[in-house]
Amino acid sequence: MNTLSSTPSRDARQPLVAAGAVAFTILSWAAAFPFIRIGLHGLPPLQLAAARFATAAMLVIAWLVWRRPRLPVWRDALRFLLCGFLGIALYNALLNSGEKTVAAGAASFIASTMPIFTALLAAVFLGERVNRWGWLGSLVSLAGIAVIAHGQPGGLTLGAGSTLVLGAALCSASYFALQRRLIPVYGALTCTAYTLLAGALLLTPWLPGALESLGSAPHGTLTAVLVLGVFPAALGYATWTFALGYFGAARAANFLYLVPAVATALSAALTGERPGIATFCGGLMAISGVVFVALRGRS
Repeated sequence: MNTLSSTPSRDARQPLVAAGAVAFTILSWAAAFPFIRIGLHGLPPLQLAAARFATAAMLVIAWLVWRRPRLPVWRDALRFLLCGFLGIALYNALLNSGEKTVAAGAASFIASTMPIFTALLAAVFLGERVNRWGWLGSLVSLAGIAVIAHGQPGGLTLGAGSTLVLGAALCSASYFALQRRLIPVYGALTCTAYTLLAGALLLTPWLPGALESLGSAPHGTLTAVLVLGVFPAALGYATWTFALGYFGAARAANFLYLVPAVATALSAALTGERPGIATFCGGLMAISGVVFVALRGRS
């Protein structure tokens, strides 16, 4: 009787657990942007990335030892290494460098255009079709980025913070396109674990400098490193994988449109940064374009 009665109770809790997983993912991924700004007060961009993913790697290794997932074959191991380079090492190098001058809220809106680049890369390399509405949505998003960049130091000139964050979004899209063929073989969580581990490994040359700098860094720097390593980098991906399993990829992706708004609010609370009119208007354009591509952009 106890076994039979516990099953409906467990099923009834599933929607609440899934909603909690989505909320945790959004909050943790949004928190990355202001905490990167805080961490940069004590560490250079690459050292911050190295310390963050060394922290995440400890959790990932513990999970791999516990779950013992399938090991990648040699060719796939090289693909995971490339995913780690693009999606972790280079992405964070560009994002952290960009956030030295770009406000956290503005950076989150620019980074949110990653699905646009994913769709375009899938069209070029995976044969997926993007219709005229998809191209129109992409142009609206890119125009929104230009508006946001206009309100940031350097605008959209090559090497300015806004272009570095835009480059980070492109790296993230490239990583997701590469990972698509690996997920059916290894599973989403295992792919994420191997990618995080590869990224942490590639960032190890900057880890000794990070550990040395942390000794004299402001108090908030160590907190930022721990928050960035534990929540957005490790736990956020785990809860996102659970949300994907419950809601499906299409429905779950809609929740990610909330990340820039939450990041902007957290940035105002944690760093005192408040978005200007250019960030607000450009952000609306960028998100609108992404939503348009998601709803109407595929043939």
